Amino acid sequence: MKKLCNNRCNDDIFDWCMCEAVETIETLITEDINNTKEPLNEQDKILYLEILKDKLNKMTSLSSQPVNQTRWVDIDKVEANDYNPNAVAKVEMSLLYTSIKHDGYTQPVVTIYDEEKDKYVIVDGFHRYFVCKSNKDILERNHGKLPIVVIEKDINDRMASTVRHNRARGKHSIDGMSNMVFKMLDNGWKDEDICNHLGMQPDELLRLKHITGFSKLFDDAEYSKAWTTKSQILLQKKENETIVGTNENN
Repeated sequence: MKKLCNNRCNDDIFDWCMCEAVETIETLITEDINNTKEPLNEQDKILYLEILKDKLNKMTSLSSQPVNQTRWVDIDKVEANDYNPNAVAKVEMSLLYTSIKHDGYTQPVVTIYDEEKDKYVIVDGFHRYFVCKSNKDILERNHGKLPIVVIEKDINDRMASTVRHNRARGKHSIDGMSNMVFKMLDNGWKDEDICNHLGMQPDELLRLKHITGFSKLFDDAEYSKAWTTKSQILLQKKENETIVGTNENN
């Protein structure tokens, strides 16, 4: 710790008083953990430090940033959402497991807290959650816990957030995306809202609507009068040929 403080002091970030204060806090925490009447087990140590982290986070101007509030929670307190359209191939899942096995968790799972269920529902990071949940070695190394951050969103914003996190790096299933769009429309969002929040183009959204077959999805659709069916094209071609033939005869 003193070496770290010395380096920072040389950069004029901390003075010696601050360094001494940091060392004092570290000593007090260590003594508090080790000198209890009943030694804290690993789970209690994690909980103790999580409480301290939460207190310290509230003292910084960065407290509103979710990543500044990363916490470890029991994996049984975390559950998947029912709308994630992101799909990951088996090979990619294997690579993700290998990455987490060798490098640990470098990104927390993004969640919202559901008070009724008393659960953390995943917004982004289902596959990181699944790797921990389904692999005993990872689960044991994490002491049965998963690193998460919590954001506050309503259902439409949650779905939009999931898409924003996933679109650039995963393959969305058509059914999943279409169902999500249907839910958003059913919850009162307009096409413009969906495009703005999901980063989609209007024609991309329209194609999703076509694929679903749900009439509800076309309530706001404006169809161009220039659209022409195959039969109309053939009929127009025949009429043109007739006109050309008549002109030649004349």
